Amino acid sequence: MIDLHKQDGVFVLQLRSGENRLNLPFVNELHAKLDEIEKSTEPTALVTVGEGKFYSNGLDLEWMGGPGREQAAHCVQRVHELLGRLLGFPMITVCALNGHTFAAGAMLAIAHDYRVMRDDRGYFCLPEVDIQIPFTPPMAALIQARLPSNAAHEAMVSGRRYTAEQARAAGIVHEVAPEQSVLPAALALAKAHVGKPRPVLGAIKQGMYRPVLDLLMKRG
Repeated sequence: MIDLHKQDGVFVLQLRSGENRLNLPFVNELHAKLDEIEKSTEPTALVTVGEGKFYSNGLDLEWMGGPGREQAAHCVQRVHELLGRLLGFPMITVCALNGHTFAAGAMLAIAHDYRVMRDDRGYFCLPEVDIQIPFTPPMAALIQARLPSNAAHEAMVSGRRYTAEQARAAGIVHEVAPEQSVLPAALALAKAHVGKPRPVLGAIKQGMYRPVLDLLMKRG
C-alpha cells in the first residue's frame, strides 16, 4: 500500500492504496515507514505523494463504521499522532499533491513544511461542515496553526473546494505545477534543504508548534 524509496538523496513516500483513505492498518504502515526514515543517518529530506487522481481522501469512514468500528477511536488517535510526527519531523517535508486532497488527507498535507499542487485536476478541501463531522480539537489546532487565519476560517466553516491556483492565492500551497512536474518540483524543493541539521530542525519545530503537538501527541 505504501512504497518507500530514495530519489536524488530524498526519501519518497508514495501512497498507493487507491483513494488512500486513512484506516488503522494504513496509518500504522505510515508510522512504520516514518520509523524507517528516522533511523537513517545521512542528510536527507522527505517527499510524500499519492497516485493517480488522489493524494488522500481522508479518514476511511466506511471502515470505521464497519469492520473497524471497535478500533475507530484508536484510529483517530493514531491519525493525530501521525499529524504530530509530520508537524515536528526532524527533516524538511514536502507534500506533492497529485490529486484530490480532502479532510484528514488535507490535514496530512498541511502538516508538511511545503506543498506543491497539481494545476489541472484535484481539489484541496476540508469538508467536515458538509459531512457533519466536527473537527477534533487537535485537528482544529493544526489547521489554525498551519494555514493563514483567513484561509483556515474559510476552509473550516465553508467546506470550500480549492483549485490549485485558489489554494496558492490563499496561502495553502506554495507552488503549483503540471501533473508530470508535481513530484519533480517537490523533489527540487526538498533537495534544497537536505543539509539542515536534524537535531536543530526538530528542536525548532517542537518549539514553534509545542501547544499543537501537545494536543496531537497527548502530551502535558
